[in-house]
Amino acid sequence: MALWLAARDPLTPLGARNVAGTVAAYALSPIDLIPDVIPVLGYLDDLLIVALGIWTTIRLIPARLLAEFQAAASDRSRPTSRAAAMVVIGLWLFSAVLVGAWFWRTATGP
Repeated sequence: MALWLAARDPLTPLGARNVAGTVAAYALSPIDLIPDVIPVLGYLDDLLIVALGIWTTIRLIPARLLAEFQAAASDRSRPTSRAAAMVVIGLWLFSAVLVGAWFWRTATGP
């Protein structure tokens, strides 16, 4: 939460904001350097890249600012978006319908 606040604050150095945005984009992106279907390595690359990105972002933010963001983060609740949640749920339902239709056509034949 503190890094989310730091990425949006204009007082945060541009390099720290860029690293935080890149790490967040990588963590949320469906595209990985090593696909998650490869046992252990698929998740290990995500873990290492995200952890190193968070560590780098924390190192780039001045200590005074980071302390302010941590204090603000402890006082706030997590950011929520009902619209984004509905979009994600809709995409999952749409995907489930497509997979179900594909299975149905495959099982019943041409």
